Amino acid sequence: MWGRVRKSFARLFGAFRTESDTEPDRDKDSKSSKSSKSSKSKRPHNLFEAAAVYVSACAEDDQEQIDEATGWVSPEALSFGVSELACRAVIALARERDESPQTVARSLLGLPAA
Repeated sequence: MWGRVRKSFARLFGAFRTESDTEPDRDKDSKSSKSSKSSKSKRPHNLFEAAAVYVSACAEDDQEQIDEATGWVSPEALSFGVSELACRAVIALARERDESPQTVARSLLGLPAA
């Protein structure tokens, strides 16, 4: 059962990829230049990888990495990934601090306690 759920989510997240990630190469020159790259660079990036690179680049104020990550997936997918990353980070910090996620989120944003 979980295998089917995983495959369904993989198809859903695959739909968020940009067309440039899924289009085949049309130039033989670009194909030969891509074959010289490592196999890791050939695989398409997923939205969570793009979100992780984007957020860490924002934290380090690295505009080049920000621009690269925004090209990996659609803006909607990147927004979803960043939101999911924020949720997971707040939950992890809340567990670490033994506080509620709302308290942690408000403190991270510099808001007064509710």
